[in-house]
Amino acid sequence: MQDLAENNLVRFKNISKKKEAIFANFKVKGVKRGVNFSASISVDISAAEVHAGDVLEKIIEECARIGVKEFKSADFQFEGLTSI
Repeated sequence: MQDLAENNLVRFKNISKKKEAIFANFKVKGVKRGVNFSASISVDISAAEVHAGDVLEKIIEECARIGVKEFKSADFQFEGLTSI
């Protein structure tokens, strides 16, 4: 289960335009070492070195590649419990 793209679901949701940039949005669901997870990933298309005039498939593919790479290398921390 090393490759998120092959063993888990990375689904393209939409392209959204915000004041500062245009983002490709993805939803990630999967299982890794017995843990079920889901996450949303938004990738600025300028970070993927593509622009709004490119073919949609190219934008989605490049942004997905960056999003999965960064998601796999992310370090998460437990925030803690405020009350039980």
